[in-house]
Amino acid sequence: MIDASDQSLIDGVLGGQRRALAKTITLIESTRDDHQLRAGEVLRALLPRTGRSIRVGISGVPGVGKSTFIEALGLALIARGHKVAVLAIDPSSTVTGGSILGDKTRMEHLTQSLDAFIRPSPSAGSLGGVAARTREAMLVCEAAGFDVVIVETVGVGQSETAVAGMTDVFVLLQLPNAGDDLQAIKKGIVELADVVVFNKADLDETAAERAMQQMKGALHLLRAASPDWTVPVLKVSAAKHAGLDEFWSAILRYRDAMQASGAWEARRSRQALDWMWALVDQGLRHRFEHHPAVRAALPDIRAAVAAGTLPASAAALRLLQSEGRLPPELESVPCKVLTDADVAHEASTAENTLREAMHPADQFEAFRQMIDAGKPIADVAAHFGVTEVFVRQRLKLANVNPHLLHVYLEGG
Repeated sequence: MIDASDQSLIDGVLGGQRRALAKTITLIESTRDDHQLRAGEVLRALLPRTGRSIRVGISGVPGVGKSTFIEALGLALIARGHKVAVLAIDPSSTVTGGSILGDKTRMEHLTQSLDAFIRPSPSAGSLGGVAARTREAMLVCEAAGFDVVIVETVGVGQSETAVAGMTDVFVLLQLPNAGDDLQAIKKGIVELADVVVFNKADLDETAAERAMQQMKGALHLLRAASPDWTVPVLKVSAAKHAGLDEFWSAILRYRDAMQASGAWEARRSRQALDWMWALVDQGLRHRFEHHPAVRAALPDIRAAVAAGTLPASAAALRLLQSEGRLPPELESVPCKVLTDADVAHEASTAENTLREAMHPADQFEAFRQMIDAGKPIADVAAHFGVTEVFVRQRLKLANVNPHLLHVYLEGG
């Protein structure tokens, strides 16, 4: 049931009210349980009005000019009649947890436009260069009538690839003289890019041209993300507003190609399912961490792991047992705090038991190698012609071995 205050937010967002839009995103970003319940109802009401924008993710190293590029692009799009929302992710301090949230000051002219909305958000420890609720914020912006939603990532390097999993087009901004063609190949983020753009090309035209040729050569060595699209390599000068028309034309060509092949909707459907499971994982971890039994057991277990008297794998199993999420067959696995002598003795016992069960000796060695390599229990059982129960019974004796215990848990 939606209360009056939340209905007011919904009506305000659908009416394009910037204040209601900002308050709704704040509600979505809240970590309070009651706020999350309200946010879910609000999003459900807004969902029919979403999905009509072009979602553009923009990434690049610090100093590449992401904010300048986005402002120049936003102003150009508004001049064409578009409404532009920018979700700018700001890095959070690992020491204080705070963020500067200064992206709006870098987009002074775009901020003044009534057809633009800029929302800086802290990364708050989220990996991949985006904030925890960026996906939901995009939906709210779409419901408010913005037909272009731009997500600017933190800008920390090669690892910030999460934005590619939530947008329609992933744009990688590069700098001239930022490395040779081999360096381009090494960047894992490159193979996710739908468009590669070299910014600040006006500073050194020769270097920009050379970098573009190197990137084109590197892209030929990488597997194309889509058989229906060849990644274009462009150059722009955001400071001089040069090359922006060519860039947006490439975005529209990409959209048309993907819609014609059906990949556009397939990508969005896949992203929605991936995000659902990500939220499930996040919710389960939150509930686990706040379970009374886990909170009670955690101090002693943490101290034992830090002191080296309890293996991390056994500690994890003990916490799962205390929370009550293990299947019945795992409840009997011992998780006592072990001394060095206990570890040596039980490891020897487990290995001897396996050795006795498998003849000749080389068969046992092959079995142990498969387990240590992380092979699923079903594959191990099939390889040796034994039942999975046979493998599980022997792995129960090996709770002091992190590799064996990991396979036992994952194989279940």
